[in-house]
Amino acid sequence: MMEKRIAIVNPSVPHYREDFYRYIKERLACDVFTYEDMKSTSNRNFKESQLITKRLKSIKLKKFLLFNIFPLLSKQYQTLVLMWDFAQISTWLLLITKPLHRKKIILWGQGISVKRYLVEEVHPNRLLMAMLKLADGAWVYMEKETVQWKAIFPDKAIVALNNTISGVEKVLDTHYDVDELKGIKKKHNITEDILLIYCARFDNPYRRFDLLIQTIELLDPRKYGFIIIGEGAYKPDFLPYKNVYDYGKVYEKQLKDELFSIADIYYQPGWIGLSVVEAMAYGKPILTFKRSEAVLQCVEYHYIEHDRNGILLNNIEELKETLSKLMQRELIAMGMQSKRIVQDKLLMGNMVQNALSIL
Repeated sequence: MMEKRIAIVNPSVPHYREDFYRYIKERLACDVFTYEDMKSTSNRNFKESQLITKRLKSIKLKKFLLFNIFPLLSKQYQTLVLMWDFAQISTWLLLITKPLHRKKIILWGQGISVKRYLVEEVHPNRLLMAMLKLADGAWVYMEKETVQWKAIFPDKAIVALNNTISGVEKVLDTHYDVDELKGIKKKHNITEDILLIYCARFDNPYRRFDLLIQTIELLDPRKYGFIIIGEGAYKPDFLPYKNVYDYGKVYEKQLKDELFSIADIYYQPGWIGLSVVEAMAYGKPILTFKRSEAVLQCVEYHYIEHDRNGILLNNIEELKETLSKLMQRELIAMGMQSKRIVQDKLLMGNMVQNALSIL
């Protein structure tokens, strides 16, 4: 009898998702299919994982994607996990022909548009709704979206994965004592008392790099330093700022451990996503702006609880006032809460178990 397997389709497998697939494969027979080439992944400043995947030929016409569905129709695949994206024509084809191929289909996505979040949290997207109506269930990233979709489809198998990153357990174990931290600052020639760290790609303007520059110019350069990790087409020129330490892309764990450990606060003005999980695992309080039409935030924004593990700001003026009042003990307390949230619900094992629960 042929072994029953599941097939998971994703654009690519970035390094932060590698452990998720490995753990899934340890628990059941699974093939991962990708349709993006390495050049596309590199252009988005992703580090490709070493996980072996099967390639699907694809054609992209403006925003619409068509990939080869025939490998997925093999009898060996009982369950398909497909992207919950209404621009993927092939996913629609597999959903519509479900009575013929009789495969279980789980949709995987945020369940909401980051760009249209304020509208869709009240009025869910009708195309996403139509897709879920045809599917058997969905993996979403956050509890908030699970509650929203369960209210519409109470009988569907919908689960929040609680999105996290590969290697999060190792990040949680990172620790330096006071003398070691002083030595690291000296090693990197960093002298400012309070350090804000930014670690994300400079790949789209929704991350509000203008607010990052305004913050650098607003704060006292003798007191506040900025550690920058990341590259991308929209990266500002940090050379004029002597209190900015730009490290570009950093994938070496020891260097990242050092930089996050000497930082006091994780600061990303907008479009805050999975990077927040890494920062929280390092025990950093999170500083960002409240979601609004002007400042878009990804779904992981909901890991931040105001005054518990971070600060949600209304405007740039409030930032300066807030930082001037924050005591070191308050930063440490919020950082401890960040770490506790990761330990309680954002371990990779938890994410995998949530995913498996509806397969």
